[in-house]
Amino acid sequence: MSFGQHGSAFMDGTSAYTAPVGKVVIAITFLEDTVFSALTPEATRDCFGLAANSGVGVGNEVVAATTVFPKGLTIYGRWTTLTTDAAGSNGGVILYLGPAK
Repeated sequence: MSFGQHGSAFMDGTSAYTAPVGKVVIAITFLEDTVFSALTPEATRDCFGLAANSGVGVGNEVVAATTVFPKGLTIYGRWTTLTTDAAGSNGGVILYLGPAK
């Protein structure tokens, strides 16, 4: 499967994004430096997020609400909802969707 086969979304603001029923966000590409105020994994221990008990493996840490994800980076995981902390004037994020578990 290629990115975009299950849909994508663009977000450039502080409103919460919730994946459609039956889908999750599987990748996020940053078009500007971005900080999240919410980043919720599909299920506990699926992938990293801003909540306790998120992430797999030993020594994984919760992402701090001050962590800056730089412009040009793409991260991969399984998230159901996310909110950025501030609206960007020339950027945003591209969200790639995939099937939920």
